[in-house]
Amino acid sequence: MYRFVILFVLSFAGPGSALDLKLTGQFDLNYPSSLDYDPAFCGLWIANEGPEAILMTLDGLELRRISSGLSRIKAITLEGDNLLVADGAGRFQRITKNGAALADPFRISSQWADTEGLAVDADGTLIMVEDDPEYLTWMTPSGEIIRRIDTMTLTPPLSEAQGIARDPRSGHLLIVDDMEGTNSLYEFDADGQLLATASLLEYGMDPEGIAIRPGSNQLFIAFDSGTSIASFEYTPTLPEGAEPLPPGADCALM
Repeated sequence: MYRFVILFVLSFAGPGSALDLKLTGQFDLNYPSSLDYDPAFCGLWIANEGPEAILMTLDGLELRRISSGLSRIKAITLEGDNLLVADGAGRFQRITKNGAALADPFRISSQWADTEGLAVDADGTLIMVEDDPEYLTWMTPSGEIIRRIDTMTLTPPLSEAQGIARDPRSGHLLIVDDMEGTNSLYEFDADGQLLATASLLEYGMDPEGIAIRPGSNQLFIAFDSGTSIASFEYTPTLPEGAEPLPPGADCALM
């Protein structure tokens, strides 16, 4: 069942912009976790910590299911024309959008990473959030750690980071903190400097995944407790005098 709710919160007008969300829709899905947006299908890749990942339309219709060589898929992201998945215990694998293995699974150099979400930087660097211990980690495509931020040192602390998305227009990183933490959205610049936070309590409990559709300023957040995926109009934080971000790549099917 697809249901739309329109809710306006803190609108912002001025020479710059501040992090702002406007809820535009919601559809039901049990146990969603990691998300990523795929413009080739105008859909969302969704992991739910089981052996499969699901591709769904933006209004909740299932298009396909795929599996990997991992025991479970806890995090998923697009990497070029293919997918990168993680099992949440330090193992990763590259697969096609049909689920065919492109290579054997590989491990992060630390051998362990409680990977909750994945994103890919413009230069191919992998960026992930880890829950235990709490890290924002940059690593090479082969799994070598480049640098880490202890997210417990932030103000407010990011103690239960679950999902991460990268806005290709600005390089900003958006991370959700689940209900064992602040149940909030955190916005970082491309270097990992915290820019803003926004509570998600009025939209749902236990946010687990996040994805950006830059072509329409659209943001998707998966709520585990509410067993749903919510869509938002999204305004990023920009400095005073900055022009609004231009639209990015949108649905190839449109």
